Order: sequence, then C-alpha cells, then structure tokens
Amino acid sequence: MNEARSPGPAIDGAATAALMEPLTDLVIRAGAAILAVDRLAMRIDGKADGSPVTEADLAADRIIGEGLARLVPEMPVLSEERAGLAQPLYRGSFFLVDPLDGTKEFVAGRNEFTVNLALVSHGTPMLGIIGAPALGLIWRGLVGRGAERLTLRENASRLAEPIHTRKLPSHGSPWIAAVSRSHLDARSEDFIAARPAATRLVLGSAVKFARVAEGAADIYPRLAPTSEWDVAAGCALVTAAGGGITDARGKALQFGTGAHGFIVPEFIAWGDPEAAG
Repeated sequence: MNEARSPGPAIDGAATAALMEPLTDLVIRAGAAILAVDRLAMRIDGKADGSPVTEADLAADRIIGEGLARLVPEMPVLSEERAGLAQPLYRGSFFLVDPLDGTKEFVAGRNEFTVNLALVSHGTPMLGIIGAPALGLIWRGLVGRGAERLTLRENASRLAEPIHTRKLPSHGSPWIAAVSRSHLDARSEDFIAARPAATRLVLGSAVKFARVAEGAADIYPRLAPTSEWDVAAGCALVTAAGGGITDARGKALQFGTGAHGFIVPEFIAWGDPEAAG
C-alpha cells in the first residue's frame, strides 16, 4: 500500500473525473467481497478504540488498496484500517477510504453499511463514492460536475439517475434530519430540536449523507467527534449534489492535516447550503 510519506501530487479536475468509473468499479468489487463473508461465522476483533473490525473490513480494504496502487501508484492513501501507518501532513491530493463504514450495522445483520471512497485535494474532498452493497446502490459525486445514484442490477448493468439536494423547508414546514442509529449525542439532538417540527430519519453508516444528497433529508448533524474517513466521501457527494458541509460555526472542514488523530470534531451536512448562513 502506498502511504503518505511526502507531499502527494495534485490532481486536476479532468484527471479526477477520469478516475470516477474505475474507482466506482473498485467500490463495487469491495462491496461484493463484503457480501461474500458469512456474518454468522466471521471473526470479529476489537480495535484499540473499542470498535469492531471483521474479515469483511479487511477484505474490502485489500481490494481497494491494491486497486488504487494499480490505478494511481503515486497517490497517497489514508485508510481506516491502516491509519496507524499514516504520516501527515497530507498535501496535494490523496485518497481517503473507509472500506466498511457501519461495521456495527454489518455485524448486527442490517443492510445499512457502506464502502466509502473519497479523493481529497488540498484538504477538500472533490470526489466521493458511497456504495451500499446490500442495498444494491451507489451514490457518487464530483464537485462542480454533479451527483448521481446508481442502481446495480443482477445482470451487472447500472441504472444511473441524477440526484440533487432540496431547498430549505418553507416556514412552518418540518425539517427531515438524518440521525445515526448507533451514535446519538446531546448536542446533535438539541440542534435538531431547534428546527420546527423536525422529524428524524434513523439510518446507519454513510447512507445518511446519501439521503441528504438525493433530497430525502434536509440535514445530517453530527456534533460529536468522528473520523475523517467516515465523512470525506459524504462531504464530496453532498457538495456535488448542491448541498454543503460545515462545522457548527459554518466553516468548511479540512481533511488530511492529521489534527487530533484525523478526527472531525463536528459537522453538519446541509441539503441547502443557504441554511448554514
């Protein structure tokens, strides 16, 4: 695996766009490897932070890692499963990967787990792919060029539909807030409660970003710490679909600095970026 030991190359918009299809194929292959694992018989280990890691996480990570090394061998890669090898600062462009986001969902037998792959340039996610293999869906976006949802069919064909976030609810209309099934925090709950007649859409993994990107939810607040690899692909996807992601003060997020162990202290995904003002 090619880890960041020196400033990485900067990749331009055309080259980024050209990578969308091969990167999507990698996400599909990683998702297939996850689905091939027997959840009832698989080995589950614990990380230092107490979160689980399974053979499915490692199989997906291996496929993505080897694929990225072939596609763009000079590009640094930061993956959750090898974060201990990371040597920030990540300059230029690099890949940010969560090979299995929502491991708890996967272990519990639910279908809301994802493969997250982002390409970050100068600290900003520019390309994001979120694959939900058990749902047969992929959401992907390129900032400045739009976003789409792919439905994967049994004959390996794909149905592509453009997606877009929705405008801020009109006065008195309810907000729809995507919330985590397994990570609830008081600050996020207070934020949602301050919205008029807010309803909660309970989801697992990065599917929450996808629902904001396709206009099924207005906001996704996480006002508690999470990791960069959980957020980067969703950040690019929501932005490409017309939304935005900020911290609680309305400032843009930065990725790859290594601050606080690649922790994002807080974020809010907005379907309508004007709502963040």
